[in-house]
Amino acid sequence: MQGDYRGIIYVDMRFYDAVVIGAGHAGCEAALAASRLGLRTLVVTISLDRIALMPCNCSIGGPAKGHLVREIDALGGEMGLASDAACTHIRMLNTGKGPAVRALRSQEDKKLYSEYMRRVMQSQRGLELIEAMVSEIVVEKTVSGLKRAVGVRTSDGTEIAARTVIVTTGTFLNGVIHIGEKRFPAGRADEPPSNELSDSLREIGFDLGRLKTGTTARVDKKTIDFDRVEEQKSDEVPRAFSYMTPLVKRDLLPCWLTHTNERTHEIIRANLERSAMYGGRIEGVGPRYCPSIEDKIVRFSDRQSHQVFLEQEGWDTDSVYVQGLSTSLPEDVQAEFIASIPGLEHARIIKPGYAIEYDFVPPTQIKPSLESKDIQGLFLAGQINGTSGYEEAAAQGLLAGVNAAMLVQERSPLVIQRHEGYIGVLVDDLVTKGVSDPYRLLTSRAEHRLVLRHDNADMRLTPIGREVGLVTDERWRIFKNRKQAVESELLRFRRTMVSPTDSGKLAEIGVESLGRQMSLEEILRRPEVRYSDIAGVFGGELDSENAELLEMEIKYRGYIERQMREIERAKRLEHQEIPEILDYHSIRAISSEAREKLSRVKPRTLGQASRIPGVTPADVAMLSVHIHRFACSKQKVDVGCDLCVKTLDDAEK
Repeated sequence: MQGDYRGIIYVDMRFYDAVVIGAGHAGCEAALAASRLGLRTLVVTISLDRIALMPCNCSIGGPAKGHLVREIDALGGEMGLASDAACTHIRMLNTGKGPAVRALRSQEDKKLYSEYMRRVMQSQRGLELIEAMVSEIVVEKTVSGLKRAVGVRTSDGTEIAARTVIVTTGTFLNGVIHIGEKRFPAGRADEPPSNELSDSLREIGFDLGRLKTGTTARVDKKTIDFDRVEEQKSDEVPRAFSYMTPLVKRDLLPCWLTHTNERTHEIIRANLERSAMYGGRIEGVGPRYCPSIEDKIVRFSDRQSHQVFLEQEGWDTDSVYVQGLSTSLPEDVQAEFIASIPGLEHARIIKPGYAIEYDFVPPTQIKPSLESKDIQGLFLAGQINGTSGYEEAAAQGLLAGVNAAMLVQERSPLVIQRHEGYIGVLVDDLVTKGVSDPYRLLTSRAEHRLVLRHDNADMRLTPIGREVGLVTDERWRIFKNRKQAVESELLRFRRTMVSPTDSGKLAEIGVESLGRQMSLEEILRRPEVRYSDIAGVFGGELDSENAELLEMEIKYRGYIERQMREIERAKRLEHQEIPEILDYHSIRAISSEAREKLSRVKPRTLGQASRIPGVTPADVAMLSVHIHRFACSKQKVDVGCDLCVKTLDDAEK
């Protein structure tokens, strides 16, 4: 089918390899990945005009989140390219801090971003889109008694058969919007919720929970007093998210910084009982790391002000996002406290902020592949798994789309390990620890974050994307050229020696006379020396992106090598797989809490088991013994073998 086929399902096209429910950031990445890997894919969405909508804010990236966008791109996903195409403002954050926490953050033209992604989706071979509301996931039992997803049913009764189903419903499951005392059903502003699908998920065996998130007011740019706010421009040399995008050369838009004050806080404190959150009208748990302005005032009562960024939502709109003021207060209170902020005294609210609560599936019910543990062929991605943010959703969508293809094609699932990428940290945290509030990825969650830098995402993940089949020939060519350029320059730096007699050249790069002969590599290792300094005197043609990678690898080699040794030690636990049929309740030598949590999570490996809250190192040691004894029993080896006895003795000690 070609073109715009709203609401049409042809009888001869009712069977698909994959059906994706939803067309947000997770749904787009899932559908593109599945179809690019050869699956006949259908996306079912409420509105084709709202593909990849950005309802919460107009920004992409930041620490950890920007890392995710780079990793999605490195694997062959689309978010980085879309962000670059619609970018209005971009900055590299944390440049004064260590390399592990530096990351790009951009602001996007929301309309352009959505239009770009829709064009990509509609031009993708093997991918079809329809407008409909999915009300039910169709599940059947196999001959062996296992459950398997076989399609979906829409609200008008149409059945669509599929080998796999990917659920990316965002905040639509039983969604309710709150603005002060007002509440009404909605998946997001101006769109209906998906209540029947929540019921369907319960009926097929999922436990569901309730979470809350929110957004802030939008104000009219023409009513802002820009003399009272601080302008923040984009970087002088704007970078791109995608390795496929050249440096951004067009002029970009500024944003502006202002602050709340004691008057702002007084207004909010005086109206807390009118907040949906503090008035007891919301049962869902809100985000810990992206709190509402009410939460900020209550939880950080000693703070006299909070930052407020004014971010333009597009090139051709006067809508300005008031970042930092997410709220569920009534509209009149929003108008009052916004008017107390410098520069916003006469600001006119275009759209009020609101809170939204929705159902989610606690993610300990899914595998690291994002497939349901109990229903074959059913994948979940995005906010349905308890996450917050476009970037976390897109990363999960990409992984779910890939693994739907792996399942259909009878290939091994793709699981990104924690030491390979932030995608691995994200998914492992979800399926191992679960969530109690909307999960936001942070650099502090990654134990090997110096290895998982923003600048080396392609070095870590593009070979994996190539092996899977997502990385195109053009992307692979760019990757190989970059890798070869950096490696060649590194070799030159190691071989080029500088003598103490070269004092004139050394002075040009700010280095005092040397006491001995040194390589350029040793000189670059000095904190005050940059690649550009050396290249200006001793030659060098790396661009800024490649120069950054070279610098990080040289300056932090000792720390990186230490983390690599830690990773190798951790791999030993990750390689020790746990049999799926192991009965944890029969292992009396481990604690009752560990038995309960291991039975619920069903970890794949001993490494994953060690990260489950409540499972102690002693529990892991005893579990290792029983894995070995289980293997012996399956191979009909005497369970009193020397290794079993020795391992048991060591564990008990």
